[in-house]
Amino acid sequence: MAEKFSKVGFILSIVGAAVGLGNAWKFPYMVGSNGGSAFVLVYLFFALIVGLSIFFAEMAMGKISGLDTPNAFKNLAPKYGKFWSFAGIFMITGIFVASFYTLIIGWVIKYVIISFGVLPSDIPSSGKMFENFISKNAFEQILYFTIAFLAYFFVLTKGVKAGIERINLWLIPALFILLMLMLGYSFSMNGFEKAVKFLLVPDFAKIDKDSILAALGLAFFTMCVGIGAILSYSTSLDDRTNLFTSSLYVVLLNILVSVVIGLIVFTFVFEFNSEPMGGVGLAFVSLPTLFAKLGTLGNVLSFTFFTALVFAGLTSAISMVEPCILYLNRAFKFSRLKAIIIVGGVVYLLGILCALSNIDGVKENLVFFGKGFFDLLDFLSSNILLPLGGIAFCVFVGFVMNKQSLERLFVPFMGEMIFKIWYFLLRFVAPVCVFIVLIGGLI
Repeated sequence: MAEKFSKVGFILSIVGAAVGLGNAWKFPYMVGSNGGSAFVLVYLFFALIVGLSIFFAEMAMGKISGLDTPNAFKNLAPKYGKFWSFAGIFMITGIFVASFYTLIIGWVIKYVIISFGVLPSDIPSSGKMFENFISKNAFEQILYFTIAFLAYFFVLTKGVKAGIERINLWLIPALFILLMLMLGYSFSMNGFEKAVKFLLVPDFAKIDKDSILAALGLAFFTMCVGIGAILSYSTSLDDRTNLFTSSLYVVLLNILVSVVIGLIVFTFVFEFNSEPMGGVGLAFVSLPTLFAKLGTLGNVLSFTFFTALVFAGLTSAISMVEPCILYLNRAFKFSRLKAIIIVGGVVYLLGILCALSNIDGVKENLVFFGKGFFDLLDFLSSNILLPLGGIAFCVFVGFVMNKQSLERLFVPFMGEMIFKIWYFLLRFVAPVCVFIVLIGGLI
């Protein structure tokens, strides 16, 4: 590919891929309910030995091959290349995730609009408003889904430099600025001290096998590995970029954003003596009622918070579909626009089905294997395809790829000792950990 990421552009694009909507409610809630900073330490441990190990593996395949995901597997395999090319099928996980993920971004856009009006004043009314929106209002859901869909697919038509890099150069700093403004306001609230204690004071008594498994799964998924996104971005990586330090920046910035959002969210939760809750209930039910207590200022903060979530969601969605677009562009010689139209058509169709699977009177017809279409795509992606994709990258780079080519790529940046540690973790530790996540998710 003629277009190359700049060093800053690559780092911000990968941060954009890793930082998503899950940082807004999943990370802070899991940290708070699993021992505070004790859980953060466990998460960091797994992020470094599992997430970063697979991150480097994908980066190596993309940088060395310069190809799309299936052809990278095929061309880098010393033998049985056609067999290994089938491992590229895991890039379709990004299509599945993008479909329901874009729908959720649409929900967030809806709440950006709501921020201009009267916010719900109590949990029952807030819960009812959200429930009516996703279960009865098909037109509005599809409208906001379409807006989110068109926004990031338009960016993709601009290519690597003018599209992916430029949007991340704007949105990621904007995300940080918005979060810093909200964090600065949080300092003045009595709930901030409680939020710090809730999130950052370790309570090792709460660390058990379930919380360890949760930290392992969170580390794996927040690094955006297993779908070929890092591989695809790495094909456009400038040769002068320090692969080792750039990757560490991604991990640290991802953690920083998660903790900052957690401090903001739980400052408001504790300020108004509310109870922490997880999942969509935190962002779409609890927080709007807390913002409502602040009057006009609450509307401003609500707008700022949900706008930040839109930015985080769009940058992640872009990374999820890029592997398939790159594959169609490279393998079938489709123009980038044609590849985008094909991938976009699939994402849009699946997204519409996800929206309809929540609508009363329709959802009953979109149940498969006991799960609604939305939940089925989520389960297949998170519990099966992502872990299997992670294992495929571990096994291929650790046992199939030429070791000398990996040494030539990484040793100049990380040194021989760190390379040996990474190579050992990739071969014998990361795949076992991911396998545990896979089994735990299925059970």
